[in-house]
Amino acid sequence: MSRRAPLIPRQGRGVIVLAGEDANDCDILASIIRQHHPNLGTAKLVRINDQVRLKKKTGPELATAVSALVGKAKSKALQQRGPLIGLAVHEDLDGFTDNRYRTVRKTLSAELARQSPCDAALALAAWESEAWLLLFPGAFPHVRPRWKVPAQLRGNDTGMLKDPKEALKTKLGSPTFRESDGALIAKAAYGRGLLAKPQGKNRSYDDFVAELTTWG
Repeated sequence: MSRRAPLIPRQGRGVIVLAGEDANDCDILASIIRQHHPNLGTAKLVRINDQVRLKKKTGPELATAVSALVGKAKSKALQQRGPLIGLAVHEDLDGFTDNRYRTVRKTLSAELARQSPCDAALALAAWESEAWLLLFPGAFPHVRPRWKVPAQLRGNDTGMLKDPKEALKTKLGSPTFRESDGALIAKAAYGRGLLAKPQGKNRSYDDFVAELTTWG
């Protein structure tokens, strides 16, 4: 009697796990990933619910925190019945793209690369993810028709802008900007091809995009 070949489980769609401070930030990451890595095809983008808190950690404490994060990403992929092919991690720096930014990013990115079993990218947003949104002023009216980013907030180095969230709340006009609007702005920017043409600069955005371009 011939021996039956063992059953090999079929792999499902690839899974990209997003980890951040909240769902709004992860939704912003999702739009940026779709823009800068369109060949991911049918990959699922799913979120870990736990808040990311890495920026103040170093050494063994950082290694432990990243290990826990990677473990959750693996579990999420298993839950989705697909291979883990990408991990994008967001945290607001609450600081500028200065020497501190470079030091913190180098430390976190190295540990993430060391432990991640898949392609990984770090979105260490300076000052915060709202600063990234200001790179795409043309997207704002598509979310709220009366919104217009004022001239003093256009075409700048938004990585050197303190508290851009507050600037959006006070300078956009009515209705008042809310954190949940950020994901809608990023989605509008993606849908209209604006994410490929930032107006101004922000090193933290460029660093995240540069890591995405290395993904297989």
